[in-house]
Amino acid sequence: MRRRSGDPEDRAGRAVVARSPTRLALDRLVRDRAALVALAVVVLIVLLAIFAPVVASLTGHPPDTQYPNGLSADGLPEPPSSQFLLGTDSLGRDLLVRIAYGARASLVVGVVATLLTVTIGAVVGLLAGYFGGVVDTVLSRLVDVMLAIPFLLFAISLASVVTITPLHFGPLVLHQGMAIVIVVIGIFSWSTVARIVRGQVLALREKEYIEAARSLGAPAWRILVVDVVPNVVATVIVYASLLIPLSIVAEATLSYLGVGIPPPTADWGSMIADAQQYYQEAWWYVLFPSLALLVTTVAFNVVGDGIRDAFDPRASRLIAEKQ
Repeated sequence: MRRRSGDPEDRAGRAVVARSPTRLALDRLVRDRAALVALAVVVLIVLLAIFAPVVASLTGHPPDTQYPNGLSADGLPEPPSSQFLLGTDSLGRDLLVRIAYGARASLVVGVVATLLTVTIGAVVGLLAGYFGGVVDTVLSRLVDVMLAIPFLLFAISLASVVTITPLHFGPLVLHQGMAIVIVVIGIFSWSTVARIVRGQVLALREKEYIEAARSLGAPAWRILVVDVVPNVVATVIVYASLLIPLSIVAEATLSYLGVGIPPPTADWGSMIADAQQYYQEAWWYVLFPSLALLVTTVAFNVVGDGIRDAFDPRASRLIAEKQ
């Protein structure tokens, strides 16, 4: 006799497959088409940055080489052609190769500055939220002070200072360049992460399993590492994915203002700054670096939004509405 699918024996014979929150989040992310397309764009940009020397080799144009035929008789950049696929810049250099190498600078600053930001913010937030009392008061007031500082003004000031007088921290010396840009972005961006992590930890420290660990005599560092950190990792990952494009834009802004990565290093911000005086005669010079910056930041933002929705329990409804 054939059993119906709802019979108790049939239900008992079925294997129950449990899925972790991470697996559920990945399933939601895979169903988000916009995030997947943006992720593919991010991968292409990363590959362009990694294989920038290959692009230079295929074109036969090193990034810093100035070509006499890269300028017109009037000394203006040459338009896109079979020799220079995206045209040239104001010094006769291949714009395609410069954009590829500029992707390296933007991605390195974006990723490393974001890692520095979330590391400082997560540590401060964990300590303030878990220990409370005087520790929370002092660290929270420090966060308030950092949030009150105008980022761009102080970033420009600090970056400008090191162009004249390098900063010495023992054996470490910071000159104008990529290192100081990363430090500046990290110093002035961690406070928001700290506030978010602190709020998460304040809610977690009252949970039953935290109280049980305390009652068993577990030291504070073990509770933080084993019980608290795994529960805030998802939040940190989500916020880090949204911080990368902000760091890229901050780096481009500093370079545009002349206090970021110095020439001759290829950088999108400095390219846009140099191109603004040629926008009427050489539209390609300002268009292609601007498009590279725009596409990169939009792609990272869409991926970050997708990750945030995936780790949100309500994301399945939101993604269903999108589709």
